[in-house]
Parts: sequence; C-alpha cells; structure tokens
Amino acid sequence: MSVTAVPIRPVARGSVLKLWLVLALFVIAAGALAWWTTKPFQVVTLPSGVRIRAIQEGSGPLMTSADVAALRYKLHVNTLESRVIQDSDESGQAFVTTTAEVFPGFAEGLQHMRARGRYLLWLPGGSHITGQAPPGAPFTRNDTLVFEINVLQILPGMAQARQMQQMQQFQQQMQQQMQQQGGAGGSPHGGAAGGGAPAGGSSGAGGGTPPPAGGAPGQ
Repeated sequence: MSVTAVPIRPVARGSVLKLWLVLALFVIAAGALAWWTTKPFQVVTLPSGVRIRAIQEGSGPLMTSADVAALRYKLHVNTLESRVIQDSDESGQAFVTTTAEVFPGFAEGLQHMRARGRYLLWLPGGSHITGQAPPGAPFTRNDTLVFEINVLQILPGMAQARQMQQMQQFQQQMQQQMQQQGGAGGSPHGGAAGGGAPAGGSSGAGGGTPPPAGGAPGQ
C-alpha cells in the first residue's frame, strides 16, 4: 500500500512578514488599550511630590478652592500597611473641609478628586507640616502620611459661606468669653477689653485660614 504525499505549498516570504506585522500591531493595540483603561487608577505624582491614586473614579467636576468637601479618611504613616493612626469614622461624622483648612499637600490632592470617588494620597515630608510636629503627634515632619480617602460630597462654591459661618461662630465665642469674664467681677470695658486683643490676633483663624497644619487631618 502506497501513501501519496500531498505537497504543502510554501508560504511566500512577504506573507510571513505581513503576518508578523499584523501580530505586532495587535499586541501594541492591546497594550495601549490596557494602559488607557487603567490610566485613571495609576499613581500620579504632582509637581510638589504629592502622589495620588484613584481606587474608584468619582463623578462630576474636580474640587476647587471655592468648594467644600465632605469626606471620610484613614491615616497611616509611611506605608499603607502600617496601622491606622487616625480614623475620621471615630467621630461619627464626616470630615468637612475646604482646601484652606488642611495641609498644603492634602489641599493639592483634594483638587484632583471628584465626589463619590475613593483615593489613596501620599504626602511626603515637607508637604504637610513645615515646622516641628505637634507634641505627641505620631509622626514627624519627615514622615510620609498616607491617606485613604472616600469623598462623600462636594458642595460647589460654598467655601466663602463656610468661612463666614466660621467667623460668626468665632465672634460668638469671643462675646461669650467676654461676658463670662465681666460676670466674674471684671469690668466689661476694662478687664474684658484686655481679652479683645487675642480676638484680633485670632481673626485669621476664625476666618477659616489657619496655618498650613492647623485643623488638618492627622493632627
């Protein structure tokens, strides 16, 4: 019994080259698509050295310095794997802030966030406190602060209204202090007047513009 061999027609050299080109283009296209779809979730380094990564993209416009944000956060020192040293949920309320009330690096990161988004934020040394850490603080000025942030809501254009509210609250507190001092035997125009000087010196804080570290998460 004989077997008849069927000759296989050789593939032209040009066809092989075209096949490889098609495969190469397919691989490049697949890689570009993968990069594009994961781009929003990659770590982005800002000019200051602050890094931010979106875990879940929010919706709506980015926050601005004119807005107020309500958020939740957890704070780690140096690495995300380290223990949580501060958790805003412990207060039972959302952390409400403007960009003027937090660390400079935190404010910079906020302006790359959207409502209903979840983010990781790294603040290297120099982007949070510029002087010595407050007494008892669980971090130093050289540490990297790592925040897990869940942006609950952004209120557009409400920063000025919040500033006015804080000023009114501050003025009410000062008036109450002056009344208490006057009722304790001091003259409302004499002893209490002496208490008016700190009010002037503290007007900046009452206006919602404390020093960079003042009122910031992590303190």
